[in-house]
Amino acid sequence: RRGYSSAGTAEYLHRSIVPTMHYQKSLPRLPVPKLEDTIGRYLNAQKPLLNDDQFRKTEELAHHFEKGIGRELHEQLVAQDNQNKHTSYITGPWFDMYLKAREPVVLNFNAFMSFNPDPKSEYNDQLIRATNMTVSAIRFMKTFRAGYLEPEVFHLNPEKSDTQMFKKIIRFVPSSLSWFGAYMVNAYPLDMSQYFRLFNSTRLPKLNRDELYTDEKAKHLLVLKNGNFYVFDVIDRDGNMLKPSEIQAHLKYILSDNSPAPAFPLGYLSSENRDTWALLRKNLLDNGNEAALQKVDSALFCLSLDDFPIKDYVHLSHTMLHGDGANRWYDKSFNLIITKDGTAGINFEHSWGDGVAVLRFQNDVFKDSTKAPAISPQSQPASVDSSRAVQKLDFKLNDALKAGITKAKQTFHASVEALSVNMIQFREGGKDLLKQKKVSPDGVAQLAFQMAFLRQYNQTVATYESCSTAAFKHGRTETIRPASIHTKKCSEAFVRELSKHSTEELQKLIVECSKYHGRLTKEAAMGQGFDRHLFSLRYLALSKGTALPDFYQDEAYARLNHNIISTSTLVSPAVQSGGFGPVVSDGFGVGYQVHDDWIGCNVSSYPTRNGKEFLQCIYKSLEDIFNVLKGKKISS
Repeated sequence: RRGYSSAGTAEYLHRSIVPTMHYQKSLPRLPVPKLEDTIGRYLNAQKPLLNDDQFRKTEELAHHFEKGIGRELHEQLVAQDNQNKHTSYITGPWFDMYLKAREPVVLNFNAFMSFNPDPKSEYNDQLIRATNMTVSAIRFMKTFRAGYLEPEVFHLNPEKSDTQMFKKIIRFVPSSLSWFGAYMVNAYPLDMSQYFRLFNSTRLPKLNRDELYTDEKAKHLLVLKNGNFYVFDVIDRDGNMLKPSEIQAHLKYILSDNSPAPAFPLGYLSSENRDTWALLRKNLLDNGNEAALQKVDSALFCLSLDDFPIKDYVHLSHTMLHGDGANRWYDKSFNLIITKDGTAGINFEHSWGDGVAVLRFQNDVFKDSTKAPAISPQSQPASVDSSRAVQKLDFKLNDALKAGITKAKQTFHASVEALSVNMIQFREGGKDLLKQKKVSPDGVAQLAFQMAFLRQYNQTVATYESCSTAAFKHGRTETIRPASIHTKKCSEAFVRELSKHSTEELQKLIVECSKYHGRLTKEAAMGQGFDRHLFSLRYLALSKGTALPDFYQDEAYARLNHNIISTSTLVSPAVQSGGFGPVVSDGFGVGYQVHDDWIGCNVSSYPTRNGKEFLQCIYKSLEDIFNVLKGKKISS
């Protein structure tokens, strides 16, 4: 089933009988919600955050907007959407939002997901794991480009749809109709338009708005070690992958190179403010570094080899989220990071795509590198002349560039020193028990965050949960707003009024929250949230040069979009943990996973917030919720 090159190495992960992009043409389009639905949902999200007077004012502004300028903008958006049936209404504004942002990508936008260790401990050696993961990543790239990668499909009834029989039938259904065939058996093909940007891609800093650059002809890998940059070809001129033993030899050569760290490590520049970096990049190009930068930008991906082991989970998060600044190139679509003890993770740039594409890549690379590793601890590197194959990039730096790097380094270290990362593992239950009690596992986790914040800060604040809209053509994400009148009422009962409620009453409140959260999640996944719609209407108003409607100048609108609790979840057999920085200076970045029998939570924060205490409050909230669901009486 796998393609083999003359060297006898599998060139592909698999050969799907259904072509990779088979469903892409017939994917449904992301709907533009009805304006009245959006306003209703917006007001529901505002309710728990405002007092009665504030809410009345916001409600008035919202209805005024709905009947007036909002209606005009909505009609323009719908007309524009009807003229652009090849894409979605959010695509342009969303790319712009990311690419026009001038803050550094590190901590503000880039996220990380760390891999589980290889189940066979002897394979967690840095060289072996780096070789196996690199080979699997190249196999993924080749499988995708050849159209052999299994299409990404969300199966609601896998017994019917995730079968050879179904695949044999669906591959003969024309692309323009294939989505409907899958839909008939309760399977939802997902958008794969982002996948091509995984490889040979980078975000280029430009004044005012960055650019995404992809060069699929490039055949080399970029490797960073000790702040030094190395490149070597991993694809030959016939398009075949280099033998794993040769990749191993080249990586071994790089790992044993004792070159000192550069006095002015270039990596820091990719952590700078985007306009500052754009001007420095122009200087780099004018100073004779065009060929070297071209190698960095067009490389398949960036492999970062760190020369220290991981001490604990907190150290792991810091390493994968930001590292030391010198041994990363934050602008690459992703950095595959492998530390001295073989711990692996991915740090990815966010403008080109969302977690769905990166997670699929991680799952496939983990599975392939652990189940069908290209080399073993007994494998010998090929006897090739790595000193000729591997090129160490040399950058010519003038005084202005040296000063720029020094300043970037200072800024980077100051930002990173201000960031705290903390984590907990709640081992008293997980998805299994919650499903048995007929409540939503995600709803319970989100309720715990609301309860925890109320316990710690005595208030309910704007909360963001990311939800993929990849079930639609060029879908990106929608926001679930987990803070609701239901979570507020339930949290207040647990935190402030415990003695007034029986266990049964508390159970009812949890079920109510769970049902409402389920509804919000379903709406968001179906493109029926309100955030992207309002965002697009605002974008349209600004692009027309008209005055920003009063609705958007409402303090309550600004407060709702100042997401103090920003959350994102994923569970996968390949991923150990994931995380990101807070999206506002007085916020928390919460990456969490609800496993079958435990819940993991990773929280980042700056000095204005106490992440450690927040996690203790989350733990207490989870404990209380689980005990109530088990019918136990709890105490405050």
